[in-house]
Amino acid sequence: MSLTSQDETDLILPLFRGMDENPRFSTFLDRLRRRTEADYVGILIRSAGAPPGRETEFSSGIHLGGLLRESGISDTDDAARPHFDRLRPGRVYAADEIRDLDPEVMSRRYDSLAALGIRDERVVRIAADDGLNIVLTIARSKPCSAADSALLSNLAPYVAAAMRNFIAAESQRVASAMAAEGLGRSGVGWILFGQDARVLEVDPATQKCLREMAGIDVTPGERLRAGGSPAERELAAAAAEMAGNPDATQRAVVLCEEPRIEAILQSANAVELAGMAHPAMLAMCRLPKAVSPRRPDRLARLFDLPPREAELAIALADGLSIAEAAEAMGLTIETARNYSKRLYAKLGVRGQAELVRLVYESSAVLA
Repeated sequence: MSLTSQDETDLILPLFRGMDENPRFSTFLDRLRRRTEADYVGILIRSAGAPPGRETEFSSGIHLGGLLRESGISDTDDAARPHFDRLRPGRVYAADEIRDLDPEVMSRRYDSLAALGIRDERVVRIAADDGLNIVLTIARSKPCSAADSALLSNLAPYVAAAMRNFIAAESQRVASAMAAEGLGRSGVGWILFGQDARVLEVDPATQKCLREMAGIDVTPGERLRAGGSPAERELAAAAAEMAGNPDATQRAVVLCEEPRIEAILQSANAVELAGMAHPAMLAMCRLPKAVSPRRPDRLARLFDLPPREAELAIALADGLSIAEAAEAMGLTIETARNYSKRLYAKLGVRGQAELVRLVYESSAVLA
């Protein structure tokens, strides 16, 4: 039996829209639970090799895992869930068939479920991608029907596609978050402009910094207002020049004098934003970086330095002279000079300039 047009409206559309819900996929799962009169409906995603209990679960109805724990079956127990890897993809399994996969272990599972009022279960494994196991499950207090199995079988390819989209979006979200974290720790932000110099997208850290430190609002859809400064005119001229011109010369601009915030403008011809005006220009901004008090500890660990020598290295890298660093650290100038000589020898550098470069090329100074 194939899915009807009503099924497509009631189940398939909510499934593909469910990634944006909170909780995710809740409408689809709730409707599927009502449709099958199930006590529990769930989608579980488990990476190959992941230990038991490390699944991502979306569910509706009773908390099956919690009930099993109450019965004495822990999340790490094989009886807590069907054997993902041993189910043939696309085939709907009944409770008795799953029990046959491992009679001793699965009997404990179903005896516990029966004691909790769950009499039957239908499970289909969906192979969305290599290295992933995705399982769609319904559990009921009364026997499941052939119609329930047919429905799960028909839904399986759609669930597979929806989970592919979800996993890809999550991977992209994590990659974007890590990239933003890396840029933020490096003190770099960005603003993307259209050819009319209106802001298309802006890095949140840049938006916050310009607003809080310089009183400049960076709002998508509007031009950057820098208090009538020359930067506004430079941005407009550069965006017009760089629109559709990947060979346009990069240029530097001061977005704000106090605090001083600089940017490098370059063509954004290679950047694509679906459904939006084509970007013309990318501004990479140098933002004030937060200074971590843990930098000396990190440097000491990286280069096996005594704590005070590492502290002196950071002070010198921050631009202090030997005398200024000695005063800040409560050292005599002679002691500070002795520390610096030992630093040069241990780190293989020939002077303060090389020391500063080594420190700032290390991960110790990441915020």
